[in-house]
Amino acid sequence: METENKRILLVEDDPNFGTVLKDYLGMNDYDVTHAKNGMEGFEKFKKDTYDLCILDVMMPYKDGFTLAKEIREKNKDVPIIFLTAKALKEDVLKGYKVGADDYLNKPFDSEVLLMKIKAIIQRKATNSLSDSKQFEFQVGNFHLNSKLRFLSYNKQQPSKLSPKENDLLRLLALHKNDLMPRELALTKIWRDDNYFTSRSMDVYIAKLRKYLSQDDGVEILNIHGEGFRLVVKDEVEN
Repeated sequence: METENKRILLVEDDPNFGTVLKDYLGMNDYDVTHAKNGMEGFEKFKKDTYDLCILDVMMPYKDGFTLAKEIREKNKDVPIIFLTAKALKEDVLKGYKVGADDYLNKPFDSEVLLMKIKAIIQRKATNSLSDSKQFEFQVGNFHLNSKLRFLSYNKQQPSKLSPKENDLLRLLALHKNDLMPRELALTKIWRDDNYFTSRSMDVYIAKLRKYLSQDDGVEILNIHGEGFRLVVKDEVEN
């Protein structure tokens, strides 16, 4: 996933650590704004839009928990990662209660932080896409009406899809020509991600491939270890 132009608000009162972390994230193509305390952090949050917030827990004037509550009142969806020097269970639970997406104890591996940031931003992006209200899709010569569960080819008599066939094709269509993560479909449609639901999804992918085989320009690719990609060749080539 592209990290370029993803904006991060870093609120950290240790000036040396804050500067080092800002520079490290900047080297990895994130646009980072550094605030040196909770009050300054909230002022910066109100003025700009951020893709993720990294908040130190122990800060003067306003601690990370209080800041997170204020951020959540303004934006309930922006991801929050807490940084703490204390590994107390009570603090961790308190952090999650105020809306934390993840928690890191200092000192931490900077590469682990990078992976957490990428995973959280990816998850938020795919979740917001899958929650879209769109229900009609053009996929090559096919038209899908996911409200009626109708899939029609070249305006011919439509086929009625089963509920899971319909939900899976809609999710693929929302990610058309892009990766649809396997775990996203399993959690959104099957409500579970295990061996048996994964095998079930493979069966439904095979069924959808049969439906779509009428159009040579449309195919579902298996992206090994990651998910599937609904490709419309003319759109990719153009």
